Amino acid sequence: MSHRTPPSNQGPAEGTPEYDWLYGKRPPGGGDDSTQVRGVGTPPPHPEATRMMPAVPRSQGYGAAQPGPTPPNQRPHQTPPPPPTRGGTTGSSGPGRGGRRFRPRPRWIVYLVALWLVFLVVTPLMAWNKVSKVDDTPAGKRPAEQPGTTYLLVGSDARQDDTSGSRTDSIMVLHTGSGPNVLMSIPRDSIVDIPGHDRTKINAAFAYGGAPLLIRTVEQNTGIHIDDYAEIGFSGFVDVVDAVGGIEICPTRRMVDPKAHLRVKKGCQEVNGKTALAYSRSRHVEQLGDIDRARHQREVISAIGKKALSPWSFLNPWRYWNLNFAAAKSVRVGEHTGAISTARMFLAMTRVNGDKGLTCGVPISDLAVNWDPKRSGQLFQKIIDDKADSIPKSLCTPSGLPKSVTG
Repeated sequence: MSHRTPPSNQGPAEGTPEYDWLYGKRPPGGGDDSTQVRGVGTPPPHPEATRMMPAVPRSQGYGAAQPGPTPPNQRPHQTPPPPPTRGGTTGSSGPGRGGRRFRPRPRWIVYLVALWLVFLVVTPLMAWNKVSKVDDTPAGKRPAEQPGTTYLLVGSDARQDDTSGSRTDSIMVLHTGSGPNVLMSIPRDSIVDIPGHDRTKINAAFAYGGAPLLIRTVEQNTGIHIDDYAEIGFSGFVDVVDAVGGIEICPTRRMVDPKAHLRVKKGCQEVNGKTALAYSRSRHVEQLGDIDRARHQREVISAIGKKALSPWSFLNPWRYWNLNFAAAKSVRVGEHTGAISTARMFLAMTRVNGDKGLTCGVPISDLAVNWDPKRSGQLFQKIIDDKADSIPKSLCTPSGLPKSVTG
């Protein structure tokens, strides 16, 4: 059988010995080779049978040189795995290339936050057990319930739990409701009718009958219903002011008052508890005496409240602890005044300046502290009706005197 030379661009022709392995050759004697064991190099039994060829990359094309057999001492070529990404391996269990694998926060952070929240709640509850209670239920007929909440705040010079015979340094009415908060000072030398004691200075009511008689006197002369009562010992201001790290006061003049042990310069300045107490008590070097002292006391109370609500008061555990217990030791509340009402009262005291509230003196006609019947009646009615947002500046002045007098 002659051999034909195939074209240069084709393989050998069918039947060429070099391609017997491809087209197969029936073994001698014919028959099926399914029952025979084929050795190495034994051609396929059937001329139509083919053998699976290894895949050839398309880029090599037909007729390209094929790689030879892999030497026994070498591994077949393998595609190297992709380099790992910075954020971890890709797949369904993690983010893609360039992402960050999620890592849960340590449990100790959760425990620490929970412990801190417990501390913030438990501390005032413990301090509340140190707050003293006083009888504040007045006798006789009282004004009907009114919208909003009104507190009577009394600054006492008492040094002991027994307040018998002591007089008040200041008397303030704090009203909260639908409008801005109102903190109104009542001059302690105001001449009013005290039930059972004729007409005399209003602070004598506290000396005669304590909180019950003072509440009844305020209600009878103003028509304002008092919901809760709190008595602040100004001697306790020292610890409270020091607990918040001092407060800012802004005297309008240089003040040197030997009787109050006060010496401060003009302008805003940081002071400690001892100086703040002297500033709130000083009245001998001011032009308006007790009227200016009441203004200083409102200023000090507002400054304490502002500092007490600063973030550092809640983030610093020592300051938070000392503030709560110092406040608890310096305040006495009515027997029907609860912890929530007291907390609301202190919160309202921080919002009595600027746009958040109004600070006023009872409208008076002269420095003899005679109430102005018309102007004081109008201011009282605004509080009774819970219409603080409609109080004009002519009724709410720091001294209580008309604007035309104070300038």
